[in-house]
Amino acid sequence: MHAPGLFDLTDHLARLSAMGDPLEVLERHVDFEVFRPVLVEALGYGERPKGGRPPYDAVVMFKVLVLASMHNLSDERMEFLIRDRFSWLRFLGFQIGEPTPDQKTIWLFREKLTQAGVFKALFAAFEAQLCARGYKPTGGQIVDATLVFAPRQRMTKAEKARAKAGEAASDIWPDDLSKAAQKDTDARWTVKYSKAKTTKEGEEDTGLVDISVPHFGYKNHVSIDRKWRFIRGETGTNAARYDGHERSSVLDETNSSKAVWADTRYRSARNEAWLKAQGYRSHIHRKKPRGKPMARHIRRGNATRSAIRACVRLRERAPWL
Repeated sequence: MHAPGLFDLTDHLARLSAMGDPLEVLERHVDFEVFRPVLVEALGYGERPKGGRPPYDAVVMFKVLVLASMHNLSDERMEFLIRDRFSWLRFLGFQIGEPTPDQKTIWLFREKLTQAGVFKALFAAFEAQLCARGYKPTGGQIVDATLVFAPRQRMTKAEKARAKAGEAASDIWPDDLSKAAQKDTDARWTVKYSKAKTTKEGEEDTGLVDISVPHFGYKNHVSIDRKWRFIRGETGTNAARYDGHERSSVLDETNSSKAVWADTRYRSARNEAWLKAQGYRSHIHRKKPRGKPMARHIRRGNATRSAIRACVRLRERAPWL
């Protein structure tokens, strides 16, 4: 077994660079320091009194959001991968063993930018730098949604009913603002279903429900450019929101190709009519007929669409390469 050496990490990073680390390419093409004045003003960073840990560098935290956007990751997953990946540590400027942002820190940073009204403007400026280096959305777009978990809330039936009616936590618990500050009244329950899979060679998928798993939290709806695999549209809803209702919220009108790929959750007569009216070409998965086997040509078509749709979850290479 190889014993760790003094220069092993340096050699490992050098090999990553030799293989073409996409984050080093991003660092060369994008000047992240131009975002600092806007970030500092939006976050209210200034002279701090003595005591307490200083906040993470604003530009570094913006890079964290860029990584999360590139890979469509939840804040919890970002916390793990920042600590796990050497290339990410190098990109963000952290040393091994040094404290790194946790999921709450990432969430708070994003919320502050959103409340300050600069979140979308910052990413538009980031994209403008990419466009200046040759990135153009031209390959059509792939739409999908990811569940984001939230802590389960302990509430009475009456409190749950008021939360579902849209009341704020401060209205539900007006006499206990500390409790209200800890309550999440926007997250919702949903159930994710899994279909029965082929068990024997040559046996057809029955399409019957095999497993149903309840989830509490939110959904992150995104569309990515098929060619460059960069997120073009993004919106967040509670987990109970039907995916198909968000197709207009995430589709990018500037994409020169009007092809759209998505799974069966986005296929409905209403959505197909809307896409056609807007000039889009639908490549959405077709549903299996209830109680009937799926036609062979439809299975082949869905398999072709799946190979393309896989890009929305497996975007390991940077979009500008």
